[in-house]
Amino acid sequence: MEQLNHKKYFKMKNILTLIIAFFILSSCSDDFVEVTPPFAVNDETFFQGEEDYVNALIASYDILQSTYVNVMTSEIASDNVNAGGESPTDVIGWQQIDQMAHTPINQQLRDVWNYNFAGVQRAGFIIQNQDRADFEGKTQIIAEARLLRAYFNFQLVKFFGGIPIKPQGQFQLGEELTIPRSSVEDVYAYIEDDLLFAVENMDMASQDPYRFNRLAAHALLGKVYLYEEKFTEAAEQLSQVIDSGAFHLYGTQGEEDYEDLFEFIAENGPESVLEIQYTGVQGAGFDCLQCSEGNVMVGFSGVRGYNGPVFESGFGFVLPTEEMYNAFTPNDLRRDVSILDIEAWAAETGASFNVGNQDSETGHTGYYNRKYIPRINDNQPDVNLTQPNNYRAIRYADVLLMAAEALNRGGLDDELALDYVNQVRNRAGLSDVQANGSQLLDIIYNERKLELVGEGHRFFDLVRTGRASQSIEGFSTDKHEVFPIPLEEIQFSQGRWEQNQGY
Repeated sequence: MEQLNHKKYFKMKNILTLIIAFFILSSCSDDFVEVTPPFAVNDETFFQGEEDYVNALIASYDILQSTYVNVMTSEIASDNVNAGGESPTDVIGWQQIDQMAHTPINQQLRDVWNYNFAGVQRAGFIIQNQDRADFEGKTQIIAEARLLRAYFNFQLVKFFGGIPIKPQGQFQLGEELTIPRSSVEDVYAYIEDDLLFAVENMDMASQDPYRFNRLAAHALLGKVYLYEEKFTEAAEQLSQVIDSGAFHLYGTQGEEDYEDLFEFIAENGPESVLEIQYTGVQGAGFDCLQCSEGNVMVGFSGVRGYNGPVFESGFGFVLPTEEMYNAFTPNDLRRDVSILDIEAWAAETGASFNVGNQDSETGHTGYYNRKYIPRINDNQPDVNLTQPNNYRAIRYADVLLMAAEALNRGGLDDELALDYVNQVRNRAGLSDVQANGSQLLDIIYNERKLELVGEGHRFFDLVRTGRASQSIEGFSTDKHEVFPIPLEEIQFSQGRWEQNQGY
């Protein structure tokens, strides 16, 4: 696929730098400033024509880059990895989540809340002003905005349960006193409505690589239905993606090499159904991590003090456990694509590295998330914050396994479900399995664990299927299925929002 034109993209983004500061409630600061004309931006002044809607849409896509925190936080919450870092107190919020000891005072959970609601706000600004101007292609823009709003709200409902919703558009200051948290069921209905609009009104092909298309909307809607255990509806949506013929498992056609799946060469490739774009052409700083155009997760997941070929160093977070590494059979090609055995790599290449956190429960394991650790590249400083690796939010392998689960759990078609599972296994160099019913479901769950390790899906897979307490040490049923609402939000509502149970 055509690569994103970074110069065009960042030129448009620079135009938006001041604009975004005014119409987004959640940004790098909690301070609010009175602004006087001619710089005041509001509903009446901003949307004058097509270019304004396109610019606002770019701003909505831009906040996707800050959702690296969703992936890291949920992966650390799972049984796949240890938090890692320099010490047992390095980024204490992740250390607490790793041990299921988190509370409503947790900066990383606050980031998840703030960044995703910033996305809701940006998309909502477009939606509430959709009638300000008419031009050809506006419906496509509105559909993309609604898909983005659905994506952000889906992250929020997974993490926090019921959240406040406002279908008309943006939240305004003070509405936290009048708009309650909606039920989980109502939030999902809201998300469904946005995605149904998207699948009816979006183009089949993306207008630019960074923009999503109708098949991405089908995939996300199928995933939402699966979380709701609406298996027939999930299978129908996911089959739209599979039957389109637009995707295939990377490494199974032409001269593709499966080992390149998470390398730069495979970005926006035939397995990418919904991919979040990153770039290393702009610098970044710790004072505003969400402002980085690079994938912060990648630098944070890199090997500490690394000196050697292929990779760059990082901060040593999100460390796969020995149990996770050993869950792969030795002939499973996914193991060495997914997980870097640093001792074996150092012995092979002469690379050197440091060990940070040595706590037995949260620290160094000897393994790193190879999918998302920094590769040597020409990105701008700080190199740990500006890694250009894209995040594959929904891969075709994920679609096949979600479809298999929906077909099996819905009692719809075990034969087709088995075919989808074996396609994923065969790409990994494994032979077909034969199973049906509950035995097949166990295989599907295990394939998801192996195929998607390091990608942020495991914790929510365990929660939605009722298996978390069996797999995650310290997990308390009827509490840890969701995370606490940040204390500040409860305070802003002046007690009108109830905290989640157990917190």
